[in-house]
Amino acid sequence: MPNEDPYAHLATYIEICNTVKIAYVPEDAIRLSLFSFSLSGEAKRWLHSFKGNSLKTWDEVVAKFLKKYFLESKTAKGKAVISSFHQFPDKSLSEALERFRSLLRETPTHGFSEPIQLNIFIDGLRP
Repeated sequence: MPNEDPYAHLATYIEICNTVKIAYVPEDAIRLSLFSFSLSGEAKRWLHSFKGNSLKTWDEVVAKFLKKYFLESKTAKGKAVISSFHQFPDKSLSEALERFRSLLRETPTHGFSEPIQLNIFIDGLRP
């Protein structure tokens, strides 16, 4: 659905898949075979539009799913919010850190390396 978060969908799906263990069957094989059952409507039609076994790895499915359903405009907006991070005057350092981490989780495709993230966070702290 347009209002759903594809990362939250994947996280929930993986959490459910992790409850299934079959001897000698890799986790990724389970994820690949069950993924279509986690989808409905347009998303299910999109997945079935790939020919046969053209999606061979779980990482490939995830990459294509996120490219399709996590819009570039959402990534750009998230990157802008992360880049302009600042500590609110009435918030402690730990509260600021938790908010910053939350911003990073909301836009996992932000592309900022850990050193850049650290610089953004430190630059955003109040004097």
